[in-house]
Amino acid sequence: MPAPSAPAPLHLVLGEEELLVERAVEQVVAEVRIGEPGAELRRYRAADLTPADLADNLSPSLFAEGRVIVLQSAHEVGKDLAAAIVQQSADPAEGIVLVVVHAGGARNKPLADALRKGGAVVTTCNKITRFEERADFVRAEARRAGGRIAPDAVGVLIEAVGSDLRELAAAVGQLVADTGGKVDEHAVRRYHRGRAEASGFTVADKVMAGDRAGALEALRWAMVLGVAPVLVADALADGLRTLAKVGAAGRGDPNRLAGTLGMPPWKIRKAQSQVRAWQPEALAVAFEAAAEVNADVKGAAADAGYALERAVLRICAARESR
Repeated sequence: MPAPSAPAPLHLVLGEEELLVERAVEQVVAEVRIGEPGAELRRYRAADLTPADLADNLSPSLFAEGRVIVLQSAHEVGKDLAAAIVQQSADPAEGIVLVVVHAGGARNKPLADALRKGGAVVTTCNKITRFEERADFVRAEARRAGGRIAPDAVGVLIEAVGSDLRELAAAVGQLVADTGGKVDEHAVRRYHRGRAEASGFTVADKVMAGDRAGALEALRWAMVLGVAPVLVADALADGLRTLAKVGAAGRGDPNRLAGTLGMPPWKIRKAQSQVRAWQPEALAVAFEAAAEVNADVKGAAADAGYALERAVLRICAARESR
């Protein structure tokens, strides 16, 4: 077996997505400990150090023991320490690996640029904000755990668990372990019963599809679990706007329409299948109901839950009118 190659002495972890940043640091430590199992890990908030402290941490030990130094929040350091980090990282002692964690962006950008030019191995951990990015993360987590997740299960899981990557990672890992590695929509709904049915968008999706009973059940779950009535009303309005926009765009390729309509292809594809059952007059009636319930949940009605239930029934009835 060939000996493992020595890890790079300088790493730059850029970004604000905490889970990804932690994993990047853990990966560096794991690589170092392949060749040096007893390598010491030291973590510091970079701004708490002085240039002398940094020099002390980066100096070789008496017995040449391996060491990983992690400087967190390096974007917060002053000019003197930033200069010291750049200078001292250029000639690290043998066996010492320096990991500089920087939030990215404009703050202290020259430090990140200098480390990059100095040959640092760069790992980018940008904040995940878009649905498609979260969906990619969920799929990658399933592969990481040794399984696969069905396309229709991805959106259901995100709606059930939310946008926090730690919670999503934990949920995917649990599902993969409990299902033998094949996660489908049924499994997500079974394990996250209640949460998966509680989203305002779940209510709206069932209404757009004409599932009256499913929509009422999802609405009641949402009310029991404390979903704000305003969010459900907004989801109904958003669902109708999506149908109207997609219907007006015609039957084009969802991937090509995505840029024009400003929504992901999967959403366009779903709306294209739903809008076929809607007449223009039915959409007009549904929009009227959505506008009315929007006012109701903001104080016009005495009982927001009843107002939402009535709106669900009115919109479903409009869809069924031919």
